[in-house]
Amino acid sequence: MRLTITLQRFNPERDATPHDEEVRLDVRRGSTVLDLLIRIKNELDGSLALRYSCRSAICGSCAMNINGGDKLACRTSVRKELERHGRLRIAPLHHLPVIKDLVVDMRPFWGKIRDITPWLSTSMAVPTVRAVTHDSGSTGSGYHNVDACIMCGACVASCTVHEVSPGFAGPAALAKVDRFLSDPREPEKLKRARLAMLQEANGMWDCTRCNYCVEVCPKDVKPMEAIIRLRRASLDRGMASTGGARHIAGFVSIIEQEGRLNEAIMPLKVVGFDVSRFLRILPLGVRMFFKGKVPNPLSHRFPGLAQVRAIFQRARRPTVL
Repeated sequence: MRLTITLQRFNPERDATPHDEEVRLDVRRGSTVLDLLIRIKNELDGSLALRYSCRSAICGSCAMNINGGDKLACRTSVRKELERHGRLRIAPLHHLPVIKDLVVDMRPFWGKIRDITPWLSTSMAVPTVRAVTHDSGSTGSGYHNVDACIMCGACVASCTVHEVSPGFAGPAALAKVDRFLSDPREPEKLKRARLAMLQEANGMWDCTRCNYCVEVCPKDVKPMEAIIRLRRASLDRGMASTGGARHIAGFVSIIEQEGRLNEAIMPLKVVGFDVSRFLRILPLGVRMFFKGKVPNPLSHRFPGLAQVRAIFQRARRPTVL
């Protein structure tokens, strides 16, 4: 079958901006996108720049944007892409500087990884080697597969927060923090230090839980779930001063007290005693009142309130193994 492939090209020596270029090629049955790109480079245009190595979804170097999704070219079937989209358009990863054609500069990505100190401290005494088990400060078992990350950058390229806030730590870096939080060799004081660092702007609370990082991850790392575990670990350690933490704590307390969400009180739980922030949200409260979003304080209680409170009481009971 002869196929028309659309490539995003960019040569900094002669192009001011990236542009699309169409290439026609006979496609063999069972070909991957990487197979096509290698053939284009070898048979049609040797100037095409791309990055690849293992061809087995291990190294992560061939990550690129294929038909609008960030994927590994070596494991992406041409046939399936045509069946799903009816075309084949290939571009470099989003949110990373383009060096040439499909090759991006990964230094911003690696910088985010370095910022979270991706190693155990060498100053601590290493305990006797043992199997990694569930740590009291985490909320799952083992490493939750976060150590399967191959650093391909697809999660950062698809991150909607990174699109508007390049300083955001990013899914891969945050997932790696969760990996160390589950490591029994790291002392509690260092785990608290890691979590404290991520309370600031561009940290764990900036994630909007869009789930795109989970969708594009080729190794099923589930970075968003790792971020949720970090948030839970922070709350368990009493780190509840940020807006995101107050939002979660306030949401839970309102549900327990009233049996349902009170949208009028929820913003107050987030801003706390900050007068300037309260004045900024006051117009929102007025609009909510006229839209019927403010419950009548004199109305009857929620009929299932007792059952809702019983759920909270049951959840607080210590688990007996």
